[in-house]
Parts: sequence; C-alpha cells; structure tokens
Amino acid sequence: MNSSSKVAIVTGASQGIGAGVVQAFRDRGYRVIANSRSIKPSNDPDVLAIAGDIGERAVAERVVAEGLAKFGRIDTLVNNAGIFVAKPFTQYSAEDYASVLSVNVAGFFHVTQLALAEMEKQGSGHVVTVTTSLVDHAIDGVPSVLASLSKGGLNAATKSLAIEYAKRGIRVNAVSPGIIKTPLHAPETHEWLAALHPVARMGEIADVVQAIVYLDGAGFVTGEILHVDGGQSAGH
Repeated sequence: MNSSSKVAIVTGASQGIGAGVVQAFRDRGYRVIANSRSIKPSNDPDVLAIAGDIGERAVAERVVAEGLAKFGRIDTLVNNAGIFVAKPFTQYSAEDYASVLSVNVAGFFHVTQLALAEMEKQGSGHVVTVTTSLVDHAIDGVPSVLASLSKGGLNAATKSLAIEYAKRGIRVNAVSPGIIKTPLHAPETHEWLAALHPVARMGEIADVVQAIVYLDGAGFVTGEILHVDGGQSAGH
C-alpha cells in the first residue's frame, strides 16, 4: 500500500459536481474514495467506489474504514452529497423532511465525524462542504425551506468546526453555490434560472470544482463560506 500521495473522500460522486471533483483530484495526483448510492466500480485503481446512502452511519463507516484499508490515510473530505426539494412549505411531506435531513445533515455528521477522527491522528486535514446561496438569499419562486434548514445548519457547523480544529492542523470550509447547470435542471428551465443571477447565467460544474480545489490548497483559509453564485448572495 502506497500511502505517500494524498487521499480525498468525495460524497455524491457519481455525477455532476461530485464527478467533477473526483476528476479534479485525480488530475492533481490524489487517490479518491468516491461514494454515492448508485456509484459503479471504477476502472481506475486509485479510485475506490463505495456505493451506499451516506445518511446511514454504517455506510459512512465503510467509506472511512475501506478507504483507510486501501490507501492508508484521509487528507480531504468533500461533503457534496445533497438533496434539494423545492415545494411550498406547507406541501412538504414527512418523507421529504426525513430524506433531506438524512442526506444533508446526517450524511454530513456521520462521515465528517469519522474522517475528522482520522485527520486528528495525523495532525492535518481539510473538510469542505457544498451548501447553497439560498441560505443567504431566498428567491421568490424558488421555495426552499428544507434547503435553508439543512444547508444553513452546515454553514454554521463549518464555522464551529473550523474554530474547534484550528489548532489541530485541520481546516473546515464550505462552498455555497448558486444554481449550477447539472442534470437536475431541465434545459427548458435554464433561461429562467440564469436570470436569477446578477451575472445572467447559471453556474457551471467547473465553477464549483475550481472553488473546492482552491480551498483545498489554501492553507491560511478556514471557516470560510465561499460563494460561487454569480453575485446572487450580494443582492440584485
């Protein structure tokens, strides 16, 4: 087992932003533990794919334990897995609430707790979580209370963990995107969604990936909520 090169865990890694992050870390020589519910085994020997719902503690335990067994260390955790359900508040079901909180909050809690314990042993590490600018800037026509409830909590947790671990060599940051052009958004909605951003376009997957890569290398940055939202959180 070669444990000299760095290792990143990426959740929600099978498509969209997560798949882009996996590729960006591989391009930089990292080995990657990639998780999503439906992820397929990788042909790349330096990518360990682990399928399962990160909201379940047992899956998070597998991600960390199997990653350590194969690669010997954990340097970066990218909490990218997330669910977004846009409904008027009174129309959310108990199932909507449970599923969003399971992935967005429990998924963050379990894998971050386990990864931080390993980072603390080696005296270094970085956690970066993907949240949303809707937390800071609610949009009329985009009802998003469950996103704000869950991802807003992750922004607050990011700052709290950054301070808790600042003297232990571990940094904790978040990337707060606007609306990103992924398969989640049908092409016929793109023009309307683009207009929600002051720069008059949707974000690209690469915009978020670049922000995550920047934070991973920014050794003097911790507790940062980096908005990648075309000016959305600044105002209109």
